[in-house]
Amino acid sequence: MTASATRAATLLLTIAAAVSLPVVSHADAATPKDVSYQSGSETVHGLLYSPAAAGKHPAVIVIHEWWGLNDWVKEQASELAKHGYVVLAVDLYRGKVADDPDTAHQLSRGLPQDRGIRDLKAAESYLRSNKLVGSSPIGAIGWCMGGGYALSFAVADPNLKAVVANYGPPPTDQTSLAEIKAAILGNYGGQDKGISPESVQSFAADMKKLGKSVDVKIYPDAGHAFENPNNKAGYRAEDAADAKSRYLRFFARELGGKP
Repeated sequence: MTASATRAATLLLTIAAAVSLPVVSHADAATPKDVSYQSGSETVHGLLYSPAAAGKHPAVIVIHEWWGLNDWVKEQASELAKHGYVVLAVDLYRGKVADDPDTAHQLSRGLPQDRGIRDLKAAESYLRSNKLVGSSPIGAIGWCMGGGYALSFAVADPNLKAVVANYGPPPTDQTSLAEIKAAILGNYGGQDKGISPESVQSFAADMKKLGKSVDVKIYPDAGHAFENPNNKAGYRAEDAADAKSRYLRFFARELGGKP
């Protein structure tokens, strides 16, 4: 693990520990297909959501928060599929889901950064071999811990076309930034206690100096996890709707789905 990745992992734990989100069930999410694929010597599982239309489609890898692959994340994956994407929601916790901060903290600390990135690369390989995707462009999106992993994934995998980080700590060292090939979109809260607006602005400025495609927006009155309605104290409906509109337009432009 690089020094940048270690700092990012530590920051994720600090951020996530400050936000307590109960796990709420959403019965309206479409029924996905449980799929398995190889990640190194392990067989891992994910949930595959497919668009209704026939033919090949662009794809999006969905990366969960520190709570695990819970119902809210499944809802986001299901909604993306309705916009024309084949969506693979990865399960970095191997079937475990937290419903309290202590358990989430233990699960996140027990996830080695290199294994998480390996799983994400395996998800990209699985989608590439899927007849619904083939050579179509592939992107990734994550929230909180998943947002940090999405950016680390962009560093590690030059084949990604577009990556969305929702309040995920950005990489800081120039070597990592230089490896990013994907277009990047970020949504951040100006009141986030773990990720400062200055660090986000610095990331965007450094990316632009390197000639990278980057678009970040800071919502001045929002804190961490402002897009998740389960965050009763910090959810901001208007900002969340704007952030979702931004990433749907971004994916439509970069991958070819529907905004």
